[in-house]
Amino acid sequence: MKRILVLLLWALALMTHAQNAMDGKILRYGTNKIFLRSIYGEKTPIIDSTVTDTAGNFRFSLSGHLPGTYRIQWTKDGFIDLIWNREDVKFVTTMKNPDDSLQIINSLENRISRAYAKLDRTSQEKLQLLSPLIDLYPVKDAFYFSAVQEMEKTQRLQQQYLDSLVALYPQSFAVRVAKVYQNPFIPASLGKEERMTFLKQHYFDKIDFSDTSLLRSMVFVNKAISYLSLYSNNRLQQKQLETEFIKAVTVMLGAASVNPEVFKFWLDYLVGGFDKYHFDEVITYIADNFQDPYSCEDQPRKSALQKKLETFKKISIGKTAPEISVPDNNGKPVKLTAISSEYTLVVFWSSECPHCTAMMPKLKEYYEKQKPKRFEVLSVSIDTSRVAWTRFLREQKLAWINVSDMKGFNGKPADDFNIYATPTMFLLDRQKKIVAKPNTLREMEATLREFKLIQ
Repeated sequence: MKRILVLLLWALALMTHAQNAMDGKILRYGTNKIFLRSIYGEKTPIIDSTVTDTAGNFRFSLSGHLPGTYRIQWTKDGFIDLIWNREDVKFVTTMKNPDDSLQIINSLENRISRAYAKLDRTSQEKLQLLSPLIDLYPVKDAFYFSAVQEMEKTQRLQQQYLDSLVALYPQSFAVRVAKVYQNPFIPASLGKEERMTFLKQHYFDKIDFSDTSLLRSMVFVNKAISYLSLYSNNRLQQKQLETEFIKAVTVMLGAASVNPEVFKFWLDYLVGGFDKYHFDEVITYIADNFQDPYSCEDQPRKSALQKKLETFKKISIGKTAPEISVPDNNGKPVKLTAISSEYTLVVFWSSECPHCTAMMPKLKEYYEKQKPKRFEVLSVSIDTSRVAWTRFLREQKLAWINVSDMKGFNGKPADDFNIYATPTMFLLDRQKKIVAKPNTLREMEATLREFKLIQ
């Protein structure tokens, strides 16, 4: 560890003034295009590009940009993330396996980052081995005490190393990132369940949420993922997982609430993530209890995030579904409220969606076997090609109600129901209240059986 600190001090002595260049060499890449991306959480927009010379050399200027993590990318899977904090950065790597072969020629920040990451990996590997050993080994055995001492020693050494970096480089971006990644010290005397509870309670104790510059990295995203993993369990059903994740987001958003910019970042990230995996109860909980701190009550000026949260409230189970008024495949206007069946299954789909086209024949089978008929299907296509849509309807002979405004995801029904992926379904009762929100063929079948609509 002392050797690492000496090397970092030596690198600092070589820095005479702030620089703006990022020079790199991609071995065996030849003369090809290369891109510079900025990083803001999971967003990585391209901000510059250039062409490497025959040896794979290139240069980017970061003059006018803010310190943070930047991505050098040459292929879809070929990229390297590096910190730039107003110093010249120079590195060499290979086209394949760039992270493993990376050599930092000049950059204190990236030396710090990689040195800490290496120590952290070693420490975590030790702790993962020691924790179950301590849980299973006889308490009165001498080896048990040795394991306990090693567990606490490993944590202390990592903390001391980080403290020394903080003292030496208080303005270092890499050090500020490392402080976020540092886990709380866990007493070895705690049992397995106690350790998990302690970690859940103290995970964010030492994080400086006022440091918004850290948003220009992956650190807050990675911290969110690692905290949510504490509540995840593949043995739990989705409803049970949603209950656990609600506990997690309460802690996360409560901790981040001290800074509106970080709070909004996490709010947006969590809503998007849980929306993607159809954790609707978690989304509804977030919508009911949190709002975009930058939102304005003037409707035209409300943020997209706040509008999304408000829409989730409107389409939660128990709420009356928004009206749908769209022409059918013959051009005749159709209204959701005009459908008089006991239940209505609203299906948002597309003829270009493989999951949708695979599901439709099975749904057709259930629909046609109804005796007596208790549910109607309102099939809302988010296609933009009328030819593709009507061709599929003819080929499959779908006799239920088929409608589309030909506006894709930009249409009013898609907007009102927060449709971002297909298929998405809503089962409504006679009063058009939402009673279920199945997302897959299996969930749809289970839902129809639950309401005794199929055998």
